[in-house]
Amino acid sequence: MLTQSTAPSPLWQPGTREFKDSSLARFAARCGFEPSDYDALHRWSTSQSEAFWNELWDFTQVIGSRGDVTLERSSGEAMFGARWYPNGTLNFAENLLCGDDGRLAVIEANERGDLRRVTMGELRAQVSRAQQGLRKLGVTAGDTVGGILPNNADALVVLLACASIGAIWSSCSPDFGAPGIIDRIGQVNPKVLFAVSEYQYNGRRFHLGENLAEVLRGLHGLQHVVLVGDAGSIATGTTPCMSWSEFNSAEPRALQFEQLSFRHPLYVMFTSGTTGLPKGIVHTAGGVLLEHRKEHMLHCDVRPGDVMSWYTNTAWMMYHWVISGLASHAAVVLYDGAPIVKTADGLDLGMLWRMAEAAGVTHFGTSPRYLATLQESGYLPGRQHDLRALRSVLSAGAPVQPEQFDWLYQSVKQDMIFASISGGTEIIGCFVMGSPLHAIRRGEIPCKGLGLAVDVLDERGASVIGRKGDLVCTEPFPSAPLTFWGDNGDARYRAAYFEARPGIWTHGDLAEQTVDNAVVIYGRSDTTLKPGGVRIGTAEIYRVVESQPSVEDAIVFGVPVGGDEEIVLCVVAKDGNELTSEFAAGLRDEIRKRASPRHVPRHVFQVSSIPYTLNHKRVEGAAKATATGQAVKNLGSIINPESLAQYADLMQRGTL
Repeated sequence: MLTQSTAPSPLWQPGTREFKDSSLARFAARCGFEPSDYDALHRWSTSQSEAFWNELWDFTQVIGSRGDVTLERSSGEAMFGARWYPNGTLNFAENLLCGDDGRLAVIEANERGDLRRVTMGELRAQVSRAQQGLRKLGVTAGDTVGGILPNNADALVVLLACASIGAIWSSCSPDFGAPGIIDRIGQVNPKVLFAVSEYQYNGRRFHLGENLAEVLRGLHGLQHVVLVGDAGSIATGTTPCMSWSEFNSAEPRALQFEQLSFRHPLYVMFTSGTTGLPKGIVHTAGGVLLEHRKEHMLHCDVRPGDVMSWYTNTAWMMYHWVISGLASHAAVVLYDGAPIVKTADGLDLGMLWRMAEAAGVTHFGTSPRYLATLQESGYLPGRQHDLRALRSVLSAGAPVQPEQFDWLYQSVKQDMIFASISGGTEIIGCFVMGSPLHAIRRGEIPCKGLGLAVDVLDERGASVIGRKGDLVCTEPFPSAPLTFWGDNGDARYRAAYFEARPGIWTHGDLAEQTVDNAVVIYGRSDTTLKPGGVRIGTAEIYRVVESQPSVEDAIVFGVPVGGDEEIVLCVVAKDGNELTSEFAAGLRDEIRKRASPRHVPRHVFQVSSIPYTLNHKRVEGAAKATATGQAVKNLGSIINPESLAQYADLMQRGTL
């Protein structure tokens, strides 16, 4: 068991400023706690949760009305069905479109190194045009609107315009294949779809005409298509299509913000689709706003005038997380392109750091895979770029290895906070993260989020310290999903997070808490894949592979490599044929086109059989365990355990 005397030496420690002037220190003092005693503050925030969230609402100056009730619990339910601020009203967009007209709001960046700055006044004017455009198309509160858009200002404008009138936003990245988009946006039946006909990635232009035409054929109830960027055209069939300039033709006027309930749906976001269609998570406007205000202002110490960036796309929750920084009077960087660009001279590793230098980024968000690539390449951002504005680097999507902590403080900057954060799409936030009041130790996430009763339980349901267990949350919190989109949404939601432990949210992460109340995350406890820190599901890969005429069967799993995860695909050929490297190349290309580049397996092997359970389910965990030299826990449930022998030396064999 880890003790105080054997805890790793800090890589960074808070000083006088953090304990006196940080927002978290001021909030602690306001609530009657010493800033140095975070554990007491956290215990209060979970045991007196109503008082905590009310104090947070007032401290962060949420625009809206709390109403006269803070929390209503369902009869007999500890968490499921809890209603926060049942009489409260607010508008999400109004809280983000705040501050003086002249303050910096958005910095657009791309692979060419261009930066375009947008003031709050300019952003409001663009949102006003889009708001009027939506109303002309008949969009009202409760309607769903979809987006197939890159990470640029246009996407942000449409999202905020939807939120301003109470429409529900759901977005996908344009590099998803048509089936992946239909599996997601097709579930919400959008009234209006915003899409680009082309996008740029890694120095190449990709045209989406055929892909979008297939998407449109798969959507039901669509009334209008808006082609963003005025570039190219697509075949929309009988669905009316207009250009971005036509949609935005109105003159700006004062924005009108619909005052909606705290629980009004804001986003439908999708899980990875591990066992079927991706699950549509319905998030509320009030829950998202309160959780993000807490995380940004208190845990990340975001201040007015700061500049936040995160390498993400419009399908990942970190996009929605970073744009909420506008509510803290920070500017947000929207980067459209690859993090590492191939050039005639080789790989350009400095793209994001040049952007950070030029934009004056204070909070730089990334993934462990990106950091590992820089580390392996010997790149030294702190020596090659002026990062004097940088105060924090944050990482999400996968556990950060202890060696990466060392590299960051040696190669990026010593006087900064590095925060590995962990939560998920399901809560659109973080169960565990950093703070300006916590020392940074290699391999550890410093603290549990305020207001979140996070614990680690073993198979008995007992809280454990110094041992691995399931990450759970035992008390209600505002950013919990409203429901799952579609039929039987509440039942599916309950089954996903409360079936394992009735009344307790079981998140699906394998974790360990230390005696210092830090947390170590070891990864998902299910079969979700996370290459490059982006969660994807095996079902989407199976859907492509099984459509190949030469494939009899297949199994997919991930193997840990250098702090990240690489996808392994094992295929059984029909009629006992041999599969070639040309076949594997074609299969990878098909997966790239029909799912996304992130779904492409790094390793493809030919095997003779796939392990199955007695009820004929693939056993990805057993294949992965055997391939990585671990014990198979569920061997007794496998109908053909002899099939696992060929996976024992898999990673030493030549891949296709």
